[in-house]
Amino acid sequence: MTTCWQGLWAYRSYLIVLLLPIILLPLPILIPTKEAYCAYAIILMALFWCTEALPLAVTAFFPLFLFPLMGIMEASEVSTEYLKDTNILFIGGLIVAIAVEHWNLHKRIALRALLIIGVRPALLILGFMMVTAFLSMWISNTATTAMMVPIAHAVLEELQNTRMDSQGGSDNPTFELQDPSPQKEVTKLENGQITPAHSEPRAMKSKEEVRFSKGMSLCVAYSASIGGIATLTGTTPNLVMQGQMQSIFPENPNIINFASWFGFAFPTMVILLLLAWLWLQFLFLGFNFKKNFGIGDQGKEKKQAALQVIKIQHKLLGPMNFAEKAVTVLFVILVVLWFTREPGFFPGWGNLAFANSKGESMPSDGTVAMFISVILFIVPSKIPGLTQDPENPGKLQAPPALLTWKTVNEKMPWNIMLLLGAGFALAKGSEAQAICLHPLYIMLPCTLASSLAFMLPVATPPNAIVFSFGGLKVTDMARAGFLLNIIGVLVIMLAINTWSFHIFNMHTFPSWAQSNATQCFPSQPDHTTASP
Repeated sequence: MTTCWQGLWAYRSYLIVLLLPIILLPLPILIPTKEAYCAYAIILMALFWCTEALPLAVTAFFPLFLFPLMGIMEASEVSTEYLKDTNILFIGGLIVAIAVEHWNLHKRIALRALLIIGVRPALLILGFMMVTAFLSMWISNTATTAMMVPIAHAVLEELQNTRMDSQGGSDNPTFELQDPSPQKEVTKLENGQITPAHSEPRAMKSKEEVRFSKGMSLCVAYSASIGGIATLTGTTPNLVMQGQMQSIFPENPNIINFASWFGFAFPTMVILLLLAWLWLQFLFLGFNFKKNFGIGDQGKEKKQAALQVIKIQHKLLGPMNFAEKAVTVLFVILVVLWFTREPGFFPGWGNLAFANSKGESMPSDGTVAMFISVILFIVPSKIPGLTQDPENPGKLQAPPALLTWKTVNEKMPWNIMLLLGAGFALAKGSEAQAICLHPLYIMLPCTLASSLAFMLPVATPPNAIVFSFGGLKVTDMARAGFLLNIIGVLVIMLAINTWSFHIFNMHTFPSWAQSNATQCFPSQPDHTTASP
């Protein structure tokens, strides 16, 4: 009997793939409508995604054949959903992020900011949170966490070594931060499974150091997730929502763009980041503010040791080279063009120079991202000149560009593009709307909430990465994340019911959403507003 169950478990993926479509067949057979057919496809895909019986990207292909075969959408309509403007923005934003990572610009920013903020316990946590949140606004949360966690652990190890030296231990050699070594590898998420990296035994830490280490690890993971909500390209759910807005409400006047999203989400991120810092400080450092903020001479040696680690790592980077400066300039240009294209409160360059018949900007945020991305493949990585090929000394060659397609191809998460496309196709196939409530009043909270998962290691890649470094238990993450989840919900409700109303004009049901309303019962007229 045991062997039988083991065999079934071994073949579970095959069984799920074969049985689920059959089990769900009564739905489209008994209710032969387009709505039931669409529900069948959505439920089937959701279950495949949850069980991961098939790779996530493979399941994303299902609308391409299910929707046309079931008569839900034409094949040509479904296909266009897989490469919308939002996907182009995703690709362009990631290419720029890859360039930033490739030339270590993100590490230079992180170390420089930590040198400015200082290394007092409370400020050290705040510094790591601010730097991590800022970086995750522009590059992926996963990459940000994978870079910041080793830096945090390097500082923590130096603090511990300083304590041991002061107690009569051996001399402490200068600690140099390396890429994750074989004995401490960053966890890779394969089919949702976490494989904790094992580390070599270390000297016993004091209870205070253990708590501080846990707080530092969690502050990096949480701030990566929080920072990602601030910009439209910061995390995938933001782009999914923008794409669904364009798909479900094609008449909307580009209401979700880089500038409007930043105006709404950045204050939300700042408030949530500060509250998270206060909660983590209380949970892992306690209420000893004099000690936490390093007032007086307490722990002076530790502060100097931690600062020395950061200084050494910053010094190892050397001066900024031509490639780093070029990427910095292009990155700044990209952000400026994003903010000024169609800000809404004043005419942007898109409205003035490239307007359509309605006065709206014809270029999109994706247009700008791809323009800068192409430039990265053109600008040389060194000051233009001829150098000798190291493999053929007698042969002259030009320096490589800032980015090569090989680098992009290795680091680009193409599977996420397919997931985005599947999401847009599902949204297109299942649109309907009848409650006369501004769509963003529902969509914005759902989008932000999907990024704020703090309780479990499997909830987000940043959580999984910090968990893999050791020192954390699931209970530690659950205890810290439970209240933070509640704080996140409260902050989102504050944002959606205050400044978002003015940014997105959510006081009334918009005309661009009425075209999708099959049956709409407007609310009673507002007698406080004058009639037109």
